[in-house]
Amino acid sequence: MAQVNRIALNPDAAPRPLGAYSQAVKVSPGSLLYVAGQVGVDTRGNMVGKGDVAAQTRQVFQNIGAVLNGAGASFSDVVEFTTYLVGRDSIQPFIEARTRIFPDLFPNGDYPPNTLLVINGLVNEDMLVEIKAVAALP
Repeated sequence: MAQVNRIALNPDAAPRPLGAYSQAVKVSPGSLLYVAGQVGVDTRGNMVGKGDVAAQTRQVFQNIGAVLNGAGASFSDVVEFTTYLVGRDSIQPFIEARTRIFPDLFPNGDYPPNTLLVINGLVNEDMLVEIKAVAALP
């Protein structure tokens, strides 16, 4: 049986991990990229949009883009998102922000599947959005 080659990736253009995880893992054979849940922090580790779901959502997708780019991929390679929102009040601002963001990320309207979970909180109380992704590498 062939052994799976697993390479952890932490691109310089993405924020450093906030804990014991990698921003992405490239797996072969098979060419899937698992992107760790991204939150609304910038490359310096500063919280973006404290209390603002839309601002955090924009930063999260920027961070996902940086990780994808660092792995030689793009949003067109994403095959799945899993979204975690803190509280039901976050749903509408998230959907509105995503509705503005997605046409630029997915111009053909071919959006990846997304599982959205409403939770009580994330690792930091200022974080309102976390999104992880799976991409199939070219």
